[in-house]
Amino acid sequence: MPNLTLIEAVNAAMNFEMSADKNVLVLGEDVGVNGGVFRATDNLQRNFGEMRVIDTPLAESLICGMSIGLAVQGFKPIAEIQFMGFIYAAFDQLICHASRMRNRTRGRLSCPMVLRAPYGGGIRAPEHHSESTEAIFAHVPGIRVVIPSSPARAYGLLLAAIRDPDPVVFLEPKRIYRAQSEMVEDNGVALPLDVCFTLRLGCDLTLISWGAMLKETLEAAEYLAAIGIDAEVIDLASIKPIDKVTILESIQKTGRCVIISEAPKSGSVAAEISAIIAEEGLTSLLAPILRVSGYDTVMPLFKLEQQYLPSVDKIVKAAQHVMEF
Repeated sequence: MPNLTLIEAVNAAMNFEMSADKNVLVLGEDVGVNGGVFRATDNLQRNFGEMRVIDTPLAESLICGMSIGLAVQGFKPIAEIQFMGFIYAAFDQLICHASRMRNRTRGRLSCPMVLRAPYGGGIRAPEHHSESTEAIFAHVPGIRVVIPSSPARAYGLLLAAIRDPDPVVFLEPKRIYRAQSEMVEDNGVALPLDVCFTLRLGCDLTLISWGAMLKETLEAAEYLAAIGIDAEVIDLASIKPIDKVTILESIQKTGRCVIISEAPKSGSVAAEISAIIAEEGLTSLLAPILRVSGYDTVMPLFKLEQQYLPSVDKIVKAAQHVMEF
């Protein structure tokens, strides 16, 4: 059983599925010869050849549009966008065509494609390299949005995304690409989509997060435990659709909730979770729902980046505040 980082787990999942299914293709900028800017596709072209691992021009609309064409003709493309901040050129293809294909053809055609992109801040990157705009995709019917937070979940969720008959936007938190490693059995076993993962059981309050922010969230939970506050930690994982059952069961048990996200606060996934709890779990609440998030500004350059991202201290203070009610 290999000890893999998150980026290595992504590579292993693609390698496994390409070996198992000749219809799985990879395409994107520098994914072949160079193995991707973060080396997520390292050695795939050597293993499977130029016809299955395709270096494309610097044209995100083309990458997405070509993937849609391949998908409706029986292939399973995995398209890479180098950074989430470059994904906007692909919006038209994704929203107007990929998301609507099943509805438009009354189920005659589906669009089994995965659009991968590194996302989020924390690596001292320049402008357009640190966006967290997952809520934009979550608003579009017909698209699944998945964000892993560990090597094992990256492996299992990417396998599930590739095998799904509809389009999946798979966002990889690049801040933790190589931040941790764990034993991951490369056995082709997928994890379920559309469910949350409870990473820590607790009875006093619920902390909900996803992606790289799980690191700070789990650290905050350990600090809270040391001062007598027992926090349950939930990894959202599937941003769209949201697993309401797991969240509401946790709120029924704890009565308190803090949601942690590095995305801007307004119109966010955190706001959607808050609305779900308010609409369907209001009578379980013992305190207001709090959100610890990024600000409604463009992600700043590296000198201010750590001021923008939620910290362990901010999470702890929010948890202590809800415990006062």
